[in-house]
Amino acid sequence: MVRYLQVLRLFWGTAIAAELEYRLNFLIAALSSLTNLSGSLFGLFLFYRTGYQFQDWSWEEALTVLGTFTLLQGFAATFLIPNLNRIVEQVQQGTLDFILLKPISSQFWLSARTLSPWGFPDLVFGTVIITYAGSRLNLELLNYGLALIPLLFGIIILYSLWFMMGATSIWFVKIYNVTEVLRGLLEAGRFPMVAYPALYRVFFTFVIPVAFLTTIPAKVLLGRSEGFWVLGGGLAIGLFLCSRLFWRFALRFYTSASS
Repeated sequence: MVRYLQVLRLFWGTAIAAELEYRLNFLIAALSSLTNLSGSLFGLFLFYRTGYQFQDWSWEEALTVLGTFTLLQGFAATFLIPNLNRIVEQVQQGTLDFILLKPISSQFWLSARTLSPWGFPDLVFGTVIITYAGSRLNLELLNYGLALIPLLFGIIILYSLWFMMGATSIWFVKIYNVTEVLRGLLEAGRFPMVAYPALYRVFFTFVIPVAFLTTIPAKVLLGRSEGFWVLGGGLAIGLFLCSRLFWRFALRFYTSASS
């Protein structure tokens, strides 16, 4: 574990040093994140401007869902996109060979080799929204602490799904847009699940578990999760183990660039 942490520090230190050579990009990324967030807030405002509200979700409570979604969006932009989207490139160009030869877990290398600071603005904006909504709802520190648990489960779920979709590039080499399908489905997480018809709620809970990414952590934060978030823990552990098994299975079909 200590060796992996040392490698991780080296990876991320090098990545940040390289990215900060282009500091104007950070300002552009911040403006882009602010624009996207403004669009999301405006979309949510359109529902509430006439007094309408989602069932059992006030304006401030719906903001906690949007804030959680923004946090996960920032996590994806910082860690998942710069790493997992390159699996396709590694397979196509044959550079995956060099990764498999390294004395380190190939899944760890592919998942943590770099990071992008351009996702930091979303992490900040998401935190600000949740803090603002929490202050209006008089939430206590305990609420925030408890909400971190299902949020962590949501991060693991998102990572596992993303990694497995990227791993399919071993069979279908040119699938650059496969993760865009997942990102499109995850867009549903910016609103509480009650905003969708019953059939969609089932789909976004048990097929593509979007509910466990945003709505469930928000419910825990608000103190009305009713223990349903525990299922998210089992799902997160199960999907993470599946991602490891699936990667090992996929590597059996990888023929390398030299064979």
